[in-house]
Amino acid sequence: MYALAVRFDLKDVASAEAFDRLVEVTGEGIRRLEPGTLAYVTHHVDGEPLARVFYELYRDRTAFEEHERQPHTVHFLAERERYVSNVRVEFLTLHTAKGVANA
Repeated sequence: MYALAVRFDLKDVASAEAFDRLVEVTGEGIRRLEPGTLAYVTHHVDGEPLARVFYELYRDRTAFEEHERQPHTVHFLAERERYVSNVRVEFLTLHTAKGVANA
């Protein structure tokens, strides 16, 4: 498995609203076209209205690379720059889990 967590800090309330709409559109493509994406979970951060955290779990690195090539992901990566003031990406190595096959 291949996983990452991403934190987005957004510029302002209007940017947060537009970012959330972009995430919804992107999520539709992920659900419909990416069988190797096992989990793509987006969160609002309690007490931080301009922060979002994503947790992404892929079957393997190849599935992640396929995700990155998808038109909906390419569009997301290009458009997000309009709304984001900071991005932090952490690539993860699975240690222990519940609810994940082959963990």
